[in-house]
Amino acid sequence: MSATHILVVDDEPDIRGLVKEILEDEGYAVTVAENGEAARHALRDRRPDLILLDIWMPDIDGISLLKEWSSDELPCPVIIMSGHGTIETAVEATRLGAYDFLEKPLSMAKLLLTVERALEASKLHQENIGLKRRAPQVQEPVGRSAVMQRLREQVKRIAQHDTWVLITGEPGSGRETFARYLHAQSARRDRPFIDLCVSSLTDGNAASELFGVEENGHIHYGSLEKAAGGTLMLDEVSDMDWEAQSKLLGALDSGYFLRVGGREPVRIDVRIIAISQRNLEEEVKAGRFREDLFYHLNVVPLHIPPLHEHPEDIPDLLNFYLDYFATHEKLPYRRFSVGAQNFLRHYHWPGNVRELKNLVQRLLILGAGDEISQRDVELALGAPPPFQMQSLETLVSFDQPLRAAREQFEKAYLDYQLEKHQGNVSKMAKEAGMERTHLYRKLRSLGIEIKERR
Repeated sequence: MSATHILVVDDEPDIRGLVKEILEDEGYAVTVAENGEAARHALRDRRPDLILLDIWMPDIDGISLLKEWSSDELPCPVIIMSGHGTIETAVEATRLGAYDFLEKPLSMAKLLLTVERALEASKLHQENIGLKRRAPQVQEPVGRSAVMQRLREQVKRIAQHDTWVLITGEPGSGRETFARYLHAQSARRDRPFIDLCVSSLTDGNAASELFGVEENGHIHYGSLEKAAGGTLMLDEVSDMDWEAQSKLLGALDSGYFLRVGGREPVRIDVRIIAISQRNLEEEVKAGRFREDLFYHLNVVPLHIPPLHEHPEDIPDLLNFYLDYFATHEKLPYRRFSVGAQNFLRHYHWPGNVRELKNLVQRLLILGAGDEISQRDVELALGAPPPFQMQSLETLVSFDQPLRAAREQFEKAYLDYQLEKHQGNVSKMAKEAGMERTHLYRKLRSLGIEIKERR
């Protein structure tokens, strides 16, 4: 794993050497360039995390170089240094995207503080972009079930080794949450986490999106380089077409790649986490996925179970999203009734945690009052209206022996429960407070058919 990489561009050898020495003492990896052309070459060799750029240089001034880089998109934060700076120069540098302006002679304490702040601002900017693009991410996956505790411990063990990981599971089950949790637990936690939607790769753009482009002196960095030192997540890797698979495999085999239009090889330094809802071994057998690429990615497999397999975590997830939407989206806080929580524990959750998150948001937006009832939940899920029970007087005749009246009532009650639970005897037994074997005997004795309700 590579350290944070800083490029120092200054034509004075003493300053270059001093700044390089101080930054390396702080644990940064430093490259130096004595002029604009050397800086351009350094950017082609390796994408930096931050640039310290002098204004006055023999071949091209720093402002012109900054303008050249900002015409596309600055590759990273840029801090301008100058011994002859003016307010106009500082304003122009800021307008072009520079993070800050430092006057020479440099205060090394101020330099280190500015570098630290610039890197932190860049990290927060990337995280904010990610949060705007997707659902809220949970740094530590929510849930106290044995399943979730085992998965968290497994991820912590995996994170200590720099291996590649293949995460499988149904959409919405929390695969990306676990990928981010793995990154956060690893030694790469302070380096970038880049997610690449594999389905967006085509024959025409796969190489440029993965490896980047060099064209007319400008560099567009690809996902492998943006994630340098950190983690690259390949989302739904089974959707990658054959040509893109071949390009990626070639890079992984050699450990290097060439940008489109580039001449110098770039070293790969990333942990790859691949995510797939499909069984990649079956995809290999069907001829849709390369076997050699599968073995590259499947170093450590991690399977995330669907939500219905650990329903005991549903109350914690409900509370997490209630707090999240109340805090971050200023939605009114409402609590789930016991009946609503019990109903949701028995719901199948075809959309997994993502469906639960959307349900909580919908209930907070559309609902009223302090409590979310079971009926509110049923309506939000599109459940059919409840079975309409007739009045007791129309169901049971009081002009008969008690035993016969009790049988009439029991038949009506069990008919209602079967209709309500659509023939699911397990759910019915739980609500009625009866053992399943005793319930089956009771249904048979009353002549109630179960199959008709399913």
